[in-house]
Amino acid sequence: MKALFVGRFQPFHNGHLRVLKTVYKDFDEIIIGIGSSQYSNTLENPFTAEERKEMIEKTLDREGIKNYKIYFIPDIHNYPKWVSHVESIVPKFDVVISNNLLTSKLFSEKGYIVRNTPLFEREKYSGKEIRRRMLEGREWKNLVPKQVVDIIEKIKGVERIKNLKK
Repeated sequence: MKALFVGRFQPFHNGHLRVLKTVYKDFDEIIIGIGSSQYSNTLENPFTAEERKEMIEKTLDREGIKNYKIYFIPDIHNYPKWVSHVESIVPKFDVVISNNLLTSKLFSEKGYIVRNTPLFEREKYSGKEIRRRMLEGREWKNLVPKQVVDIIEKIKGVERIKNLKK
C-alpha cells in the first residue's frame, strides 16, 4: 500500500517527523508532496521547494526511513480541482495521511481513505510558530530536527525571514 502525505514543510519540523515515524512501517511507500512548491522568499513560504526537499531527505535518511519519494505540488488555488491536480503529479496512492481538515475533506469527497495521526503538540510544532520564533529571535531549534537546523543555518534562513519582514 502507498500513502500520500502533503504539507508545505515551511520548515519540516518535529511534528512532521513524528507523523512519519508513526506511519512509515505501515506502508510500502510514502509519497511526500511538497505543497505550494512554486512559492518561496515570502514570510509564509520562506524556503524554496529544493530547500524543503533537502530538509526532508536529510532528516529521513538520518532516521533510517527509506520508503519514501518526494514530489513537488504547485498550488493551483482551486479546491474543486486540487485532488485531480495532485493525482496528475504523484503516483497512485491508497491512503492519505493528514490532520488538515480541508485536505481530509477534499480527499474524502473523492473516495480516498484519510488516516489521521495524533497531533504532536500542534501549538508548538507548527511552521507558522517556528517562523514567528525565528522572526522574534526566540528559541526555535528545538522544534526541528538537527538536519533542518543545519540547512537553515547554511542558507541563512533566519536572516532571510527577518529581511522579508522589512
